[in-house]
Amino acid sequence: MIRDRRPLLPAAVATAGLVVALAARPVSTREILAAYVLALSAIALLHLTRLARGEESWFRTPSEFERALTSRPEVRMRPAELVRIERELTLGSATAEHLHGRLLPLLRDAAAARLAARHEVDLDRRPDRARELLGDETWEIVRPDREAPDDRNAPGLPLRRIAAVIDTIERL
Repeated sequence: MIRDRRPLLPAAVATAGLVVALAARPVSTREILAAYVLALSAIALLHLTRLARGEESWFRTPSEFERALTSRPEVRMRPAELVRIERELTLGSATAEHLHGRLLPLLRDAAAARLAARHEVDLDRRPDRARELLGDETWEIVRPDREAPDDRNAPGLPLRRIAAVIDTIERL
């Protein structure tokens, strides 16, 4: 009885090719039969070689250990902090409430850190010097005494303006 039937598939494909070739007769019957015998011999030789190497099946399945050793494709994920900042930027341009409550504190902290690190200027203690370094437009957005908006649902800052503020802070 045949234990492993998988080698029979290539033999069946070769036999189907024999039938098609005999029906079409592109070359002599003798050459068709010689090619068929050659194909069956190659299939048998491949199967015997696999058996001799200890591979009991036609297609060898890797063991659990081999599967554990293979590297899995690395899933690229965007950093959570980056996703959070992008969300803050988008929402800050959508509503004035979000701009004032969430995005402006982030921008203010970034400006204060840059001013302190690069120019030894405290945003709260030396507002005149901070305004001079930041420029009037950026200062109006990051100044500590900026009042809350009257209409919470009003649009926030356009993304172009937010990008300009960020560029100014980065250039400090």
